[in-house]
Amino acid sequence: MIRHVVMFTWKPETTEAQRAAVPAGLAALPGQIPQIRRYEYGPGRNPGNKDFVLVADFDDDESFVTYRDHPAHQAFVAEYIAPIAADLARVQYEVG
Repeated sequence: MIRHVVMFTWKPETTEAQRAAVPAGLAALPGQIPQIRRYEYGPGRNPGNKDFVLVADFDDDESFVTYRDHPAHQAFVAEYIAPIAADLARVQYEVG
């Protein structure tokens, strides 16, 4: 199993409406991308830490790449994440 973790920091000018749109947009992706096995996300809880995190599990590297390159995922990133992300960190690792 491959675990994908993404941590975001929002730009200072990010609105509450933009922040609220992120989980709503993420919620739609598992229905569009069957390779997603587990999908959890939410806002950070401590000041000074990242603002939002996503944790997703996939059967294998090929499934992750299918998700990464899927048009629905790419559209979500372009519309909801790219305009408001000041910083993000990504990692994928084998769970086992």
